[in-house]
Amino acid sequence: MSKTLTQQIIFDLDDTLVHCNIYFDQILDEFTELLSGWFANTGITAEEIRAKQIEIDIAGVEQIGFISTHFPQSLIETYRYFSQLLGLEAGVAQEEQLMKLGMSVYDREIEAYPGMTQTLNLLRSQGHQLHLYTGGESVIQQRKIDQMRLTDYFEERIYIRRHKNEDALEEILTSGPFDRSRTWMIGNSLRTDIMPALSAGIHSIYIKRPNEWSFNLVELKHDTKSEMYTISALEEIPSVIANKLSLSSYSGVKHSAAFSN
Repeated sequence: MSKTLTQQIIFDLDDTLVHCNIYFDQILDEFTELLSGWFANTGITAEEIRAKQIEIDIAGVEQIGFISTHFPQSLIETYRYFSQLLGLEAGVAQEEQLMKLGMSVYDREIEAYPGMTQTLNLLRSQGHQLHLYTGGESVIQQRKIDQMRLTDYFEERIYIRRHKNEDALEEILTSGPFDRSRTWMIGNSLRTDIMPALSAGIHSIYIKRPNEWSFNLVELKHDTKSEMYTISALEEIPSVIANKLSLSSYSGVKHSAAFSN
């Protein structure tokens, strides 16, 4: 494949190539059931518990980024909030239990999304250069990468950042041999994958996942010439890119840059 046709394709990891949110949802179900029992007959509902945890969780991620202790700490802060609201003293044993529960999410066995291996193999066989860009702590993210043997596809082109935002993506693009006219960002997060890509002037493919984490949902606006495509499965990616290269219209859903959820 000529250099003109070879694309530089940057993949997100969590909930793009491998499952992530389902494990947090499982823990949150346990957490909500636990607090509902602790605060039984107080009028506190499961919906209120989940809403407060989401509020605390998102505020923390925006401030400190993707660090492992933040999620269990959001469980503890939610417990403290309702304890104070009810005039109760938060218990040390309960907080230790919540910390252990929250940290257990990182011990779950990782499962790939359908079509991951086939899609990466096809894109690699077509001569495209694959990159991996993920947010979180290096030890945790590297464990997922090793488990899925993703270095077979991405080699040394792996970037792990505590924050995933416009500055982080720009640093990656400017420090590497990227040609923005043939660079793609592929991910499930409008906030951390697609919005920075549009700002950077590269193409993007948004994989819309059901029951998306509310942190990832934002309204997109930009005025660059980069294009954004929306799909629902990894297997659709090669055809999107191939059709773009052949200048034919994509048969799926193509959005302009102005996008709201």
